[in-house]
Amino acid sequence: MTEQVVAVLGRGVVPRDTPLLVADDLGFTRGDGCFDAARVVVRDGTARVDHLDRHLARFTRSAAALELPAPDPDAWTSLIDEALAAWTGTGEAVLKLVLTRGSEHSASGVTALLTITEAADASAARQGVTGATLDRGYASDAFRTAPWLLGGVKSLSYAINVAAKREALRRGIDEIVFTSSDGYLLEGPTTGLLVAADDQLWTTPLAGTGVLESVTIAVIMDAARADGVRTREALFRADDLPSTDGVWLVSAVRGVLPLVELDGVRLPHDPAISARLATAAGFR
Repeated sequence: MTEQVVAVLGRGVVPRDTPLLVADDLGFTRGDGCFDAARVVVRDGTARVDHLDRHLARFTRSAAALELPAPDPDAWTSLIDEALAAWTGTGEAVLKLVLTRGSEHSASGVTALLTITEAADASAARQGVTGATLDRGYASDAFRTAPWLLGGVKSLSYAINVAAKREALRRGIDEIVFTSSDGYLLEGPTTGLLVAADDQLWTTPLAGTGVLESVTIAVIMDAARADGVRTREALFRADDLPSTDGVWLVSAVRGVLPLVELDGVRLPHDPAISARLATAAGFR
């Protein structure tokens, strides 16, 4: 059985088989809620969360966009510490924070819980992945005039992302890269997009695109600027990528994944650049 710790805000760590949701919880029935996910690593016998402050900040922004009560950072940090103390795993794990609107038909308040779960082995993916583009169905600036679409919110409405993962399996490739209806690369179902070109690092603009801000890409960009590397935002098309210095799909949990092929076209990959990016993100 996969190792897991479950904890509830206001209750602390509970047995993993404890019933936690009522049947009409809006997070369960309508995906009306938000979550965030971060990597847990064990160093010198102590479990810690990578970039926890940044993940809590994004969790708070998602809650605000959904008009949910603002997460209390001190309460969540205390709960996370209790869960980490109960974690006995030795490898990488995933911390998931969950906040829903709660019961549809009672005033019981929000549902707030977290899990720490053993992570799947991502070592092969960190050496390189293949991908295919998939039209997300909206223009690259669709969210500029439609903020109610909740662009950039890490919501529990994840059926489309999961469907994209299944499509990748059907196509026999590792990853999907969403494109806009006007042909620009956006992000993966669970990854951000990073491109190296012209001695700079580039990522997808957030404004108007609906792309989720990647905590790990933000960490990499901060490290790059500190080293004197220029960082930019731009929209790329798939045809642009073969002339770049490399492309990566970036995940807070799985790490920095070199995209070595997209839609059957081989892409450049420099292992030395991948190593530097992984180090900057905390994966080496």
